[in-house]
Amino acid sequence: MFTAFRHYLKDKLSGDDLLRNSDFMRYWFSATLNGFGSYISALALPLCSVLLLHATPAQMGVLGACQAIPFALLALPAGVLLDRNRKLPVLLASKAVLAVTLASIPAAWWLGVLSIHWMYAVSFVIGACSVLGGGAEQIFLTNLIGRDRLTDAQSKFAATDSASRLLAPGVAGVLIQWLTAPFAVLLNAFGFVISILLLRNLKANDPKPPPSNKHPLRDIHDGLLFIWGQPLLRTLAWGAGVWHMLFYGFTALNVLFCTRELGMTAGMLGAAQMVGGIGVLLSSLMLKPLNARFGPGVTMLIGIGLTAFAFAAMPVVPANLFGSPNASAVAAGGLSLFMDCGVMLFFMPYMTLRQKVTPDEYLGRMVSTMRFLTVATAPLGALAAGYIGEHFSIRTGMACVAAGGILLTISMAMSSSMRGSQPAVAPAAT
Repeated sequence: MFTAFRHYLKDKLSGDDLLRNSDFMRYWFSATLNGFGSYISALALPLCSVLLLHATPAQMGVLGACQAIPFALLALPAGVLLDRNRKLPVLLASKAVLAVTLASIPAAWWLGVLSIHWMYAVSFVIGACSVLGGGAEQIFLTNLIGRDRLTDAQSKFAATDSASRLLAPGVAGVLIQWLTAPFAVLLNAFGFVISILLLRNLKANDPKPPPSNKHPLRDIHDGLLFIWGQPLLRTLAWGAGVWHMLFYGFTALNVLFCTRELGMTAGMLGAAQMVGGIGVLLSSLMLKPLNARFGPGVTMLIGIGLTAFAFAAMPVVPANLFGSPNASAVAAGGLSLFMDCGVMLFFMPYMTLRQKVTPDEYLGRMVSTMRFLTVATAPLGALAAGYIGEHFSIRTGMACVAAGGILLTISMAMSSSMRGSQPAVAPAAT
């Protein structure tokens, strides 16, 4: 049996260029480690505010907005920075800052100084590192493996991400109940330290770009013009922008809804969110067949539709479904499956399409400008949802998000560039 398994692995490795690329394998392991930690933090960070600091819906809206505001402030200059510098040092620096920032939460809690304003600052720093480090990561991956293997790499990331999504919330629930939420965040901080050690010596194609004599504002202007001149990128920008606004609104209220409306404990919430890992796994299995049969545009529409369904169904889950709070938790977990599957089916082809229509010299500005255009609206969604949840009810705020998700799905489905989109030939750089 072991011999057969060894031969199977040997055949699998020999037939897959990415699996034989040691630098990619280290990058993949780093991404898996950070992804696992981020899922723990995704549950632990809001629970710090909800359970320990007794945050209101409005404060949760501000918390979500703080993580998105850096995209509006920093995304455009970050694009210029990335196009003028090597990507790996930026990536490593952002991970170092994230490790220190996350470690400050248990330190502040232990010293008795943790507050909602501290959480606002942490969220802002996380958002800023996502702008710089996240943009560098996307471009670095393209340089590491080439454009032609991006879809294959994204499928591999989706497969391991599904395992993380399946296991991490359950681990987070146990850690939160055992150690409290602030100390559960430490696991993610340690993960970033290990990631730095893995990535610091990668031998990828990451040369320092030639010096530019253009003013940074001119580079920002050129990046905006490039996206405006690409019909596909224009459509992706407004669609993803509206989606982010809705998603941040949903995220601002979801933990409050589950804990206060449905009465779920940290352990129950973690178990319910584990089901989302099945959704990520399904998306990894569906991504290639859907892309091959319908194209990336239709695949993205399917993803948007699934997230809209989750937006719409969550606020109608009763506190005691069939007379049992456990049934309500199961329903929330089932909707998490649809949500996570939809998110992956939306963003995997979204990121691949962006990379394939953009020449190398515009990659940094394209990624950062698109992130500016798509996430700059997110604070509005978080603040609006928090305001509605504070002055009306949490269910009302989530219902407004649901209405927006349905309208977005219909609008995107009517776009001809989405229904039939295929990667276009990038224009020659001027």
